[in-house]
Amino acid sequence: MKTPDPIRIAMWSGPRNISTALMRSFGTRPDTAVIDEPLYAAYLAGSGSMHPMRAEVLASQPNSWREVVTNLLGPVPGGKAIYYQKHMTHHMLDSFGRDWIGRLRNCFLIRDPRAVLSSYLLKRNEVTLTDLGFVQQRELFEREANRLGSPPPVVEGADVLANPPRLLTQLCSALKIPYSESMLSWPSGRRDTDGVWAPAWYESVERSTGFAAPSAPTPIALPDPLLRIADQARPHYEVLAAYRLGADGV
Repeated sequence: MKTPDPIRIAMWSGPRNISTALMRSFGTRPDTAVIDEPLYAAYLAGSGSMHPMRAEVLASQPNSWREVVTNLLGPVPGGKAIYYQKHMTHHMLDSFGRDWIGRLRNCFLIRDPRAVLSSYLLKRNEVTLTDLGFVQQRELFEREANRLGSPPPVVEGADVLANPPRLLTQLCSALKIPYSESMLSWPSGRRDTDGVWAPAWYESVERSTGFAAPSAPTPIALPDPLLRIADQARPHYEVLAAYRLGADGV
């Protein structure tokens, strides 16, 4: 009997969302292999962007997007039935091909721009709209919606934190895979599958054993230059937010 083709899931997120926690969640599944931001080194090589641990990232992954894609579409680590790929939308430079994305089951993770900026500045002192990936995320979302003839799944990080079982059940249903309660918790600590950049970015998630309860909303004060970036990002965020799982009618 022919072995079924593996299911390849791409979760497209901007930085400073719950993307690593979601990777932990999928990584608890016995049927799933995960990979952490496989295009990071190719993005750094192509953009020249100066990120924390730049040299280490460049040395840890292929610097060619074509080589990365060949690996992503090749054998799944461990022969698992599902291959969960955590992607950052800002890593998709204009020079990178996109046709391969149609061979994946694509979904999108979003967060309010002001919250993203407030968190991002804890790690880097300078930021541009391009760094946050909102424009690229909308482009990828609309490309996939046009290919499918309907919007692909969208999840809001705050919604996942507010009710993990509900949103994960809906996400798994949208991806046509079974939901597993194992996705709700995981052991603390680092993983072999974490990117080499984990020491610079993953301090909180390494302490976690599940999805943290959402904190009470508080006003996020940003200086005027960052407010302008948030205002530029908002229309792109709102396009996807209109389709988020758990919203009325979705």
